[in-house]
Amino acid sequence: MSKRKASKRMTGGNMGESKTGGRKAGLRELPESVQESREVHEYRMPGEFEPHTGCLMIWPERPGSWGYGGGAARKAFTEVAEAIADSETLYMLVSSRQIENARRMLSERICLLEMETDDAWARDTGPTMVVDEKGAVCGIDWQFNAWGGTFDGLYQHWEKDDRVASGVCQALGYPCLDARPFVLEGGSIHSDGEGTLLVTEACLLSPGRNPEMSREEIEETLKHWLGAEKVIWLPRGIYQDETNEHVDNVCAFVRPGEVVLAWTDDRNDPQYELSAENLRVLEQETDAKGRRFHIHKLPIPEKPVCLTEEEVAGFIFEPGEDTREAGERMAASYVNFYISNDGIILPQFGDPNDAEAVRILSECFPDRRICPVDARAIIVGGGNIHCITQQIPAAGSVPSAAE
Repeated sequence: MSKRKASKRMTGGNMGESKTGGRKAGLRELPESVQESREVHEYRMPGEFEPHTGCLMIWPERPGSWGYGGGAARKAFTEVAEAIADSETLYMLVSSRQIENARRMLSERICLLEMETDDAWARDTGPTMVVDEKGAVCGIDWQFNAWGGTFDGLYQHWEKDDRVASGVCQALGYPCLDARPFVLEGGSIHSDGEGTLLVTEACLLSPGRNPEMSREEIEETLKHWLGAEKVIWLPRGIYQDETNEHVDNVCAFVRPGEVVLAWTDDRNDPQYELSAENLRVLEQETDAKGRRFHIHKLPIPEKPVCLTEEEVAGFIFEPGEDTREAGERMAASYVNFYISNDGIILPQFGDPNDAEAVRILSECFPDRRICPVDARAIIVGGGNIHCITQQIPAAGSVPSAAE
C-alpha cells in the first residue's frame, strides 16, 4: 500500500465530509427492469454459513499483485480452491493466457470459466448473490472502481473487473440486478441472513466510493438491495488495510447473533484502538432480531506480517498503480477465512497465533473441519482467503432459525 493511499485514508477529513457534505442524493434511480423486479420480489443476502451451491474464484495473474510471475500465488490459490471443492462446486475465472496453466494445476473437479479480469479479488468484483422469497438465486452487480476510483483507487484501469459480476451471472445463468452507479465491494459487507449487516465507516464513508451520499442514504441503499433491516456501523477495520478497511478482515458472523472480532491485547499495536472501538460498538448494539452479540476475540498475528525486499523486487507495477515498499505492514488477519459447506478455509502466517486461531474457530464451528492454508503468498498481494472467494448460496435457501 502506498503512502498516498494511507495518508488519504487516515486523515478522516474527507471521510467526515462524505457523511453530510455534497448534494442530497437519496436512492439512485434504478433501471425500469430492476424497479419492476423489486416490486415483485423481496431479496435477502444469506449468511455465509448457510448452504452453498458453489464458490467463485479468479486465477491470479496481475504482476503488480503477484510477484515473480505469480507462481507462489497460484499454488496457494490452488490449495484454497481444492479445499473448497471438497464440499461445493468451485468456479475459477481464468484469462485466455492462463487457461492451460490452470488446467495443469487444478483438478478436473474445478470448473474453469474463461474471462478477462484486472486482478483476482473475486469477493469484491464478483456478484453479491441474494435469494428471493421463493429461494431463487440472483446476483447484484455493484459498480466497481478499484477501491477508490480517481481519489485513491489502487490501479487506474479497472474496466475488466467492473464487468466481472454481470459476466459471471450470464455465464452461470443467474438473473443479474443492476445496482449501478452505487459503488460497493463484496468485502465491505457481511450478512447474518436474518436482516443484519456489518460494515465499517472507514470504508463505506470513504470519499472514493459514494461521496455525494450521506451515511443514511448509503444505509438505505444497502437495505434496499440486500433485504436488511439493520446495519451495524463499525468504526474501523484492520490497520493498513488498503481497501479503506473492509469489514470482512476485522469482523465476521459465526451465526446470527455471534461474531468473531480481530483482536490484540498489545496496547502499543496500532490495531489495539481500532479493535477496541469496534468492540465498544458491538457491546452496545443488538442485531435486527434484538439479540445482544456473543463476541469471540480472534487474535491477529503476534508478529506483524511485513513485506521483504525480495518480495517487493518481484512485483511489476503499471503506471498509476499503487506500489509497495519493503518493511510495509500487511493487513494480516485470521478473520479473513472462508466458510465452505463443510469447512473453514483459514489463513496461516507462520506465526505463534496460527494454532490459537485454529483452536478458537474449531470451537466456533464444531460441525466444520478447519483447513489451514499457508497464506503468505496471498497476503503479499494485499488481501487474503475471504478476499479471493465469493460464495453462491444454494437455491431454496431460507433464513436460518433464530437461536
